[in-house]
Formats: sequence, structure tokens, C-alpha cells
Amino acid sequence: MRFYTQAHRYYCGIDLHARWMYVCILDPQGEVLLRRNLRACPETFLKAVEPYRQDLVVAVECIFSWYWWPICAPSTASSLSWDMLFT
Repeated sequence: MRFYTQAHRYYCGIDLHARWMYVCILDPQGEVLLRRNLRACPETFLKAVEPYRQDLVVAVECIFSWYWWPICAPSTASSLSWDMLFT
């Protein structure tokens, strides 16, 4: 697990399941910018985070339903910081 030592513009936490994911995005002050239950697919996620992609840090909690998650990373690596946390 990696820990970030710098502040970021947006923080995203995801509870990822096979069919649904609960997504929450916060600003540095802890204000909720997005809190939504979404279909678990790359297109839905990327559309939801589009307004926040500038300096977005993402942490994902999941088990075996994350097989599609790395698909998002290569196409968006230039604008997202990816830190996958498995608990």
C-alpha cells in the first residue's frame, strides 16, 4: 500500500462490488462533492469523475469484482493518480 505525502485537489473513495459501486469524492477540506451509487463499469465511473479528473486520487475497496478496474488506468493515467487499496 502506498501513502501519499502531498495534498491533492480531489479524493475519491470507492466501495466496489460486482454490479454496483458506491463512489464518494471529497475536496481537501472534506466537503462532499459527489456521493452516488453507480453501476460497476468503466464508462459509468469515468463519466461520473469527469469534472474532478484534474489531480484526482482514487482508493478502491473491493474483493473479486474489480477485474475491469485496471482498464480505466491506462487511458487516464495522465490525469489520475491511482492507488488501489485492498482490504
